[in-house]
Amino acid sequence: MAEEDEESGPVVELGESEPVEGAPLARITSRLHYGIPKSDAIRREGDSVIRTPDGPRELADVLEASEETYFPREQDLTNAVRAVIGTGPVPTEE
Repeated sequence: MAEEDEESGPVVELGESEPVEGAPLARITSRLHYGIPKSDAIRREGDSVIRTPDGPRELADVLEASEETYFPREQDLTNAVRAVIGTGPVPTEE
């Protein structure tokens, strides 16, 4: 049966992986419980480094730049962070 699995579709070869510093925002926000005040989010995960289009940044620095003070849902925290860091591709190390 293993031979059938191998022959069932095209093989996609992956290139050399480029390391990216920081964690995806979703990984960090999923660790928190909601509703959460900004101060609690900073206390719990503020030292976590997230990936941004401008390179890695500590979550505390990003949240301090936000005017939001309370996040009732995970999506609210994500939106507040994205409002500060923007959206776009994350640079890889060269």
